[in-house]
Amino acid sequence: MFSGIVEEAGRVVRAVYEDGNLQLTVACSFTDELSIDQSVAHNGVCLTVVSINGDGTYTVTAIQETLSRTNLGGLKPGMSVNLERSMKMDGRLDGHIVQGHVDTVAVCEDIQQVDGSTYFKFVYSNVDPRMAAKGYVTVEKGSVTVNGVSLTVCDSTDNSFRVAIIPYTFEHTNFRDIAVGDKVNLEFDIIGKYLARLMGNL
Repeated sequence: MFSGIVEEAGRVVRAVYEDGNLQLTVACSFTDELSIDQSVAHNGVCLTVVSINGDGTYTVTAIQETLSRTNLGGLKPGMSVNLERSMKMDGRLDGHIVQGHVDTVAVCEDIQQVDGSTYFKFVYSNVDPRMAAKGYVTVEKGSVTVNGVSLTVCDSTDNSFRVAIIPYTFEHTNFRDIAVGDKVNLEFDIIGKYLARLMGNL
C-alpha cells in the first residue's frame, strides 16, 4: 500500500522487452536501500524489484496486462518516473490510501498557470460509462492518484477533472515533464469503489 506522496522522480536507464514483458531499469538515490521482492510504485504502478544492479540502479518487470492499462510502455531511457516505496505501518498517511493498481490512463487536455500553481486538466473518456456505477469516477474535492501523486480533485465532470500542482510538487515529480496530449496513470479512490459496490448491493 502507498500514500501517493512521491519520494523522488527517478530516471529510466534501460527499457527492454523480453517475451512481451518490459524490464525497466531505474536510477534513484535510494537504490542501495532497496531489496529483492520489495514493492515500489512507478508512476503509481506497484512493481516488484527483481534485481539490484550494483551501479545505483535496480530493475522491475511490467507484464503485458500492466502495460495495456498504464503509461509504462511509453517510458524511454532518460525519462523521469515518479517513485514511492510502500508505506510503513507506523508512518503518517500524508496523502490517501493508494493501492498501486492503476485503473486507466487519462490524457492531459490543458495546462494553465493560476495564482502561483499549475492547473492540469485530464480527460479519461476511454473509461466505460458503466464503470462510474462501480466508483471509477472523481468527485469534487475528493482524492485521485495521477502518475502516483495523491491529489485533490477540482472541476470534476463525468470524464474529466483538474488538479492544482504547487511549485514544490511540480519540481519534484514528473509533472514538470507533462505536456498537452501526454498520457498519465489514474487510480481512483478505493474508498469510493467500496462505497459504490455496497450501495449497488442494497
